[in-house]
Amino acid sequence: MDKIKLSRMQFFGNHGVFAEENKLGQRFYVDVELAVPLDKPGLSDHIDDTINYAHVFFKVKEIVEGRTYKLIEALAENIASELLGTYTSIHEVTVRVIKPHPPFPVVFDGVTVEINRKRAN
Repeated sequence: MDKIKLSRMQFFGNHGVFAEENKLGQRFYVDVELAVPLDKPGLSDHIDDTINYAHVFFKVKEIVEGRTYKLIEALAENIASELLGTYTSIHEVTVRVIKPHPPFPVVFDGVTVEINRKRAN
């Protein structure tokens, strides 16, 4: 299946288990891979035959910045569900949510949650 990938989209959100995370917020990165047939737009060169990735960006932004989640797992699930519900041409979606600076007293390069969801037939 063909794919459209939006990589390292950056948003500011208030997600986390700790009250400080919900109050202060932090930066999150989101990657989205959309499995969608691209033969028609490849031949037509017309925006209406594909998924407008600018619209996808703003849909994800609305989800990440619009409400607070305790778990980035729930955030990823909501993104996947909304994209599958909004764009009927998507057969499968992979969502990665990266929390680059979790509030732990250890040093590592962030936490990533990755989920993959398929359209129910």
